Order: sequence, then structure tokens, then C-alpha cells
Amino acid sequence: MIALGSQAPDITLPDQDGNTVNLHSLLSSGPLILYFYPADFTPGCTKEACNLRDMHDDLLSSGLRVVGVSPQDSESHRRFADKHKLDFLLLADPDKIAVRAYDVDGPLGFGVRRASFLIGQNGIIEDAVLADLRIDRHEAFFRRAAERS
Repeated sequence: MIALGSQAPDITLPDQDGNTVNLHSLLSSGPLILYFYPADFTPGCTKEACNLRDMHDDLLSSGLRVVGVSPQDSESHRRFADKHKLDFLLLADPDKIAVRAYDVDGPLGFGVRRASFLIGQNGIIEDAVLADLRIDRHEAFFRRAAERS
């Protein structure tokens, strides 16, 4: 996992609508939470996404945007976002470009580790959490990020 204080790797990936999205362009409107999750529609990832959905207004009010990244394609992300009424970006990373750049590839290159990063508007990683199965640690991380912004 990338160290705190590091420059966040700039990534360009398609979102759930097939639009090309660049991380540094997103940062032009303020800091964001970039979270990596293993897969759409799995129980843990659904719980995490719904937690973010439920606190999304608080995050926006504190000036934070939310962007999720996983290896599924844009079409899968669109179905996932629609089914669970997710109102934040989901980026498709089937080639694991961002996953590798942020050093959250799973053991032996299989899967993706559950990791969340708070990235300041200047592109510096201010805080992060890596907790593969402990979704409650990510929820606490999201709440702390909203309080500090």
C-alpha cells in the first residue's frame, strides 16, 4: 500500500457510464476518498458501498468526493450503482492499472485488497486504511475523513 504523504498516482479509467475519468481532474474540485474494493455485488462490497451511499451527503458537505475502484467493467458498475442507488463514481479497472499503482493487488496477484485513501486536493495521500475483511474499519475511516475536512 502506498505510504502516507506520497503523491497519489494519477490514474485514468472509465466510470460506470463509460466516461474517461482522470484522478487529478477530480482533485481540481477538492479532496476525495478513493476506495478499492474486490467486486460488485459481493456481500462485503455491497455493505461498504451502501455505507458510503448512506453517508454520502455528510461527505459531500465536508467537501469530499467519493470514487470507488474495482476490476469489473463499466457495465457491471452501472448495474451495481443502479441496484443500490449509489450516487458516486465507480471506476472500472479490469487490467488492474490503478490497483497496482496503489499497491493493493491481492496475494499472488489474485483479487484486490480492500483499501481506502484520503487524497488532498494537492494530490497527497493524507490518510489510508487497509482492512480486507473489516468493513467497519473503513466506515470509521470515512467518518473520520468527513470530520477532519
